Order: sequence, then structure tokens, then C-alpha cells
Amino acid sequence: MPHIQSRFAAALAPNLDAGEVAGIPELTPALARTLIERIDGIPLFAHAYSLLGNFTYGTLRPRDLLVYAHNHELKGVCIHLLDGEERSLGKMDDAGLLEFGAEAKALGLDVHLEISSTEKADIDEVVRIALILGVRNIRSYSRYEGFLSEVLGRVDDDLLYLAELADAHNLQFYFEQHEELKSGEIAAALQKINHPRLHALFDFGNMVNACERPMDALHQLAPHIRQVHLKGIKVIPEGNGFGHRGVLQGGAEDDLPGPRMLFELLMLGESEPQLIAFALEQENHYRAPAFRLRDEDSDPFIPYRDMSTTDLPEGLSMAEMLVQEPQWALNQLTHVRSVLAQFRELAECRLESAAMAAACAGASTNWSQS
Repeated sequence: MPHIQSRFAAALAPNLDAGEVAGIPELTPALARTLIERIDGIPLFAHAYSLLGNFTYGTLRPRDLLVYAHNHELKGVCIHLLDGEERSLGKMDDAGLLEFGAEAKALGLDVHLEISSTEKADIDEVVRIALILGVRNIRSYSRYEGFLSEVLGRVDDDLLYLAELADAHNLQFYFEQHEELKSGEIAAALQKINHPRLHALFDFGNMVNACERPMDALHQLAPHIRQVHLKGIKVIPEGNGFGHRGVLQGGAEDDLPGPRMLFELLMLGESEPQLIAFALEQENHYRAPAFRLRDEDSDPFIPYRDMSTTDLPEGLSMAEMLVQEPQWALNQLTHVRSVLAQFRELAECRLESAAMAAACAGASTNWSQS
């Protein structure tokens, strides 16, 4: 058993600090059984952002993401209303939306919609499209400029409107921590509303730009997290804050404690898994600046931010990027499944070890009684 525990700790240890390593749990038989169950049922989703270049500059259409997810045996897709530009869901007529929804259903795929706003007009439009598609899960985040207190006040108002629409149309909304708000601020806003249809979407890297450590951010948001964006990032110091650059998840440049975060998210929920989607959002070459600083005052000014996009990487032609991007997406899928397989193997070893120990104890008892 000590050897199995040391291997388990080593699997979870990358990019953790000493205190976080010390907090790695013991792989007990009970934990091993739950871990196997969670891995076997993990809802892995394709995310359109992993193929954003091909959606924006290539020929991909929303239905191609469905085919990709189906071919790789994924549970569903996460797609922004604007992915695909003129070919996007946001530009489709009702007939096209109905066709997309029908194809997703025929392939047995769940569809989760995403928008980069919490403003009323944008929310109304995504709800209209969701109802046509038969979609129930919508991701959003705010992009307001102003002092933090003002921004949080507007977010509170937006969440109230989301709750109203969620009840009226049987929807679930997910507020993403998206680089400018801290996880504790989002958790406090969700706790204040305290609505069963409003949740958090946890992104693997966005907390860095809000000057938070990944594990701290996860723990603060944990009670509210129902979806996650998986990715790899390189942390970029910027004065008294941190920006980040998207890199291949699990690669040499990835600064995130990805295995530990994946484990923690898998284990959320007592009797049932808490998360409904683990979205594969490889964002190689994406860049985001620091939004929050270590020495900021109690009510810092939050600058306006545009919607996320990834410029053409330096040194790559457009043609080269369009070819390499699907390979980056497949790289992430392979990596995540490899980590899950490693977790599962260690959990199985722990259960086999426990079974052997029990058998030996039984044999010893029988011998002493004979």
C-alpha cells in the first residue's frame, strides 16, 4: 500500500506547492471505488474554442463539432453562439437551428451553449436559440468596466434576471470566472442569489489573471461548480499581477496543477457527481493580460475586456495553423484520457491490495483456529 500511495501522490503532485502536496489525500479503498465510478462516468465534452481558428478562418460549421464529438466518443459539445462567424448558431435561421438540434439528438450528444455577456439583450437571444435547440445549459460571464463595487452590483442584477429566465424556461445558467473577477467574489454573488438554477463554470487558467492560485480558486468556488473548461497555460508575470498564454495541456510549458484539479473536480459531490461537463478547451497560443493586482486597493477599477480570441501564432502561416489546430485538440483529449487511466489504474491497484490484505487476514485467522 505505501508504494501505491506514493505513486498516487506523485500523479497528483505536478505544479503543487509544498503545502498542497502535503494535503494530497490517502487513497483509501472507499476513495478508490468512488474514483473509479467517477472516471467511468465522466462527461467529457468537445469545446469549439479548441478549433476556433478553423471555425473562424476555415470551413468548420457547428455540425462538424457534433461529428468530432461523436467520432471521439464524447458526451456532448460546448459551443459559443458566434463560433463559425457567418456560419455560427447565432446566424442560423430557425430551420437551421432545428436541424442542428435534431442531429445532436440523433448522435446522442448534449449541447451546452455559451455567450460572452450577461446583458439582457444577449441573454434573451441565447435563451431564444436554446429553446429552439432544446438546450438547457447556458454559460455566460460579465464584461463590465468600472470600479469593482459597481461591476459586482451589475452582476447581482444580471443574476436575478438569469434566475427569472431559468425558472420560466427550465434552464440552468453557469457564470464563468473569466479573468477579471475573483472566485470568492463570484461565490459570494451566487450565495447571495442562492438560486438552484444558477451555478459556476470553473476555468482551469482564468483565475491567474485575477491574481489567484489555481487550487485556492477551485476551493472557493467548489460548492457552486457544475462545469469546467480544461486547458493548459503558461503563467506570465506582469508587474504586480499575472497574465497567461495558452499552451498544450500537460505539456512542458503548462504551469497548472492539472492532475490535482481534475481529481478534485471529479470528486465533487457526495452521493452523485457534482459536475455535468468537463469541456476540452485547448487554447494553444491564446493570450490574456493581468486584470487584478497584488497591491490593488479595496475597490479597484476593472477595465473593459473584449471577447476572447486567439491571434495567429507567430511563426505559423494561416494554412499551417489550420492543420495543426485539430492536432492540438486531439493532443489534449489524449492527455486527459491518459491522466484518467493512470488514476483508474492506481485505484484498481488499491482495491486489489485491500482484497489481498483481507484474504491474508482471513487465512491467518483460519490457521490460528485450526
